[in-house]
Amino acid sequence: MWLIFRLARRDLRGGVRGLRIVLACLALGVAAIAAVGTLREGIERGLARDGARLLGGDLAVQGGADPLPQDLRDWLAARGARVSEVVTMRSMLVAPSGERLLVELKAVDAAWPLIGEAGSDPQGAGLAGGFWAEPLVIERLRLQPGDPVRVGTAVLPLRAALTAEPDRVSTSSLFGPRVLIALADLPATGLLAPGAIAEHALRAVLPPGTDVATTITDLRAAFPGTGWRIRDATAAAPGVNRFIDRTSLFMTLVGLTSLLVGGIGVANGVSAWIEARARSIATLRCLGAAPVLVFAICLVQVLALAGLGVLAGLAVGAVLPPLAGWALSGVLPVAPDPGPFLQPLALAAGYGLLTAATFALWPLARAMRISGAALFRDALQPERVRPPGWLIAANLGLVLALVGLTVATAQERLFAAWFCLAALVTLLLFRAGAWGVMRLARRLPAPPWPWARLGLSNLHRPGAPTPLMLVSVGIGLSTLAAVALIEGNLRRQVAEQLPERAPSFFFIDIQNDQMPEFRRIVGGMPSVQDLREVPSLRARIVAVNGVPAEQVQATPETTWALRGDRGLTYAAAMPEGTRLVAGSWWPADYDGRPLVSFDAALARGWGIGLGDVIRVNVLGRDIDLQVASLRDIAWRSLDINFTLVASPGLLARAPHTHIATVRAAPEAQAALLKRVTDALPNVSGIRVADVLATVAALLGQIGAALSVTGAVTLVAGALVLAGAVAAGQRRRIQEAVILKSLGATRSQVRAAWLVEFGILGLAAGLIAALVGTLASWAVVRGVMGADWSFLPERLGLTVLGCVALMLGFGYAGTAAALRARAAPLLRNE
Repeated sequence: MWLIFRLARRDLRGGVRGLRIVLACLALGVAAIAAVGTLREGIERGLARDGARLLGGDLAVQGGADPLPQDLRDWLAARGARVSEVVTMRSMLVAPSGERLLVELKAVDAAWPLIGEAGSDPQGAGLAGGFWAEPLVIERLRLQPGDPVRVGTAVLPLRAALTAEPDRVSTSSLFGPRVLIALADLPATGLLAPGAIAEHALRAVLPPGTDVATTITDLRAAFPGTGWRIRDATAAAPGVNRFIDRTSLFMTLVGLTSLLVGGIGVANGVSAWIEARARSIATLRCLGAAPVLVFAICLVQVLALAGLGVLAGLAVGAVLPPLAGWALSGVLPVAPDPGPFLQPLALAAGYGLLTAATFALWPLARAMRISGAALFRDALQPERVRPPGWLIAANLGLVLALVGLTVATAQERLFAAWFCLAALVTLLLFRAGAWGVMRLARRLPAPPWPWARLGLSNLHRPGAPTPLMLVSVGIGLSTLAAVALIEGNLRRQVAEQLPERAPSFFFIDIQNDQMPEFRRIVGGMPSVQDLREVPSLRARIVAVNGVPAEQVQATPETTWALRGDRGLTYAAAMPEGTRLVAGSWWPADYDGRPLVSFDAALARGWGIGLGDVIRVNVLGRDIDLQVASLRDIAWRSLDINFTLVASPGLLARAPHTHIATVRAAPEAQAALLKRVTDALPNVSGIRVADVLATVAALLGQIGAALSVTGAVTLVAGALVLAGAVAAGQRRRIQEAVILKSLGATRSQVRAAWLVEFGILGLAAGLIAALVGTLASWAVVRGVMGADWSFLPERLGLTVLGCVALMLGFGYAGTAAALRARAAPLLRNE
């Protein structure tokens, strides 16, 4: 054993030039995985640390559109809790200049905030009788302190800029920036009409030592069947948790892809390193060294250098998260703990070492099985050998361990398993593509130009690096193609699929007695058309087939409909454009048991169908709705769509508001919004173009993040390609010397090699385009649940980029080989 380590240490004194690519590839992949894991751990610890602050208390009760009863406040107060009430809704803010802005209105009582401190500029400004607004509101409406602003039917002066909101989970919402008013001033605004879209919540801070979980259990028992959403500090930001889980899964898989590409680089680097030491290994074999001894020496050297690469990756991965936390400080609701954390770093190290061992064994075993004499001639006449059975079994065990680690540590194990299967299929596909390229090059008729014949023959000659080169560049380019198509489809959802007859405005919270005036205003403007209106109620899903909403076994992409309030409407006749996929619509004069037409996609996710019962809470009353039909809803049509469309009767007699959409010429939109909100102050107008612009900006940020992650894989692919070129550099130098000695010119040799690299780049680009297309389809359709479109221009850029990348590396390798002097090499040979 000591002999192995002594010989390995002596050999490493000669330098690690041939294994630098191994170090770089492993360091890059491990750094990506370590950074993602550390950042995720830091965010989760930050959420756990500040969960009560984000929630606004130790527990929060959300009642949706229904005000929470005084009995609940009394029940909490009897247990020593400090309580604060908060109401959030959307409203229009009208400045003295007449400019108006849709905002997220938040009304708070005097006890708010229970945890943390609210920040204002100037500090200490009072809230009662006025309002605080985010700086964005003040900037857009060009307000000065004291300026009177209309909120609904009330006029309130600007008291201060809102600079800190301790229970704010995220930045400005999709529908506008935040405005803060006192809860006592909310009735004067006239916004809390029956059926208005609002969210009532009660936060409580319990006495020290109180068990929050037990309190929540007692609260549910004391107020059964209410349908309230009750959360503690561990679920303060469930949307953030879900986003972090999915983002970290995606980023980890990107890191694993980089590590997989790096594994190919490990195989390339070890092969090049073995080739450079062929004489030394052959000498040891001829002097009587056993194959196992040679294998052990080489394995110790590779694992030692792999350990250095892993350590370098861990160091970088531990440094990056604090920088990422600083860069994302305006996006994340909490400051991530800086770390470092042992678990994500150990996991990244495990990935790195398993990858290094998996991809290094095969080339090491090849050198072990070849005889000493064969190693001397291996550069000119490679010998086909098969590793021993025990080593094949060991390699297979390492592959299974790597797959098992990937699946076992993933949040979504099924998705991770599919990723591993897709990676294996992709490797086999590129290997099959290499076989096809070699077979085609062998069967093609010989071209008349010597340099072209030489380039084609280089693809299929004995020992040709075609499979190695194709696989080396293919994985990374497949990831880039997939990222490009995913980003393109995300942008297309907003930029290119907007219906031609999409509405210009959604007007919400229109009261029954206000509809005649609203119709008069819209009808009096010739450039405004296509008025559509429907009744609107707020409903909270309480149970599905008797199972409480929080216990329904729903698919991840459909659980959103079980949380909070949902829009509910009723209709006697089937609305225009409705597409039923099951069941039938009720008669126009139906007045029996309440029925509902439900979203077919949600029904599949919940495992329900015709005849099943959905219990909803409307205005504090539970109503059982029997599913009479299922609808395929085209949400991207931007028409008025509801997941729940009920039969008239009971609901028609309940207090409710109306939602309306209109189309208006661009030059008439400002006048329309002004007339409606001046005449009907409680009505809010949502401009569709503004919402789409916000969504487009968000998608731009997502696209930029995808591009950055794709760049990691590109860097790994470039390193692997450099390693693949370096692996065959000695052979190319020998070929260049021989060809020049036989009279070939530099341009002819260069042209032959560029033909070889160009064909390899084209083949790799086409296969990468195919793999990227399939991968993007799976992500967009299966994970995001969106429509997928084929984008040939993006794939064309991928193929051209692949050819250019391959030609660039080929030209660099060719130039280095052509600079080699013939005389020294021939004398040494």
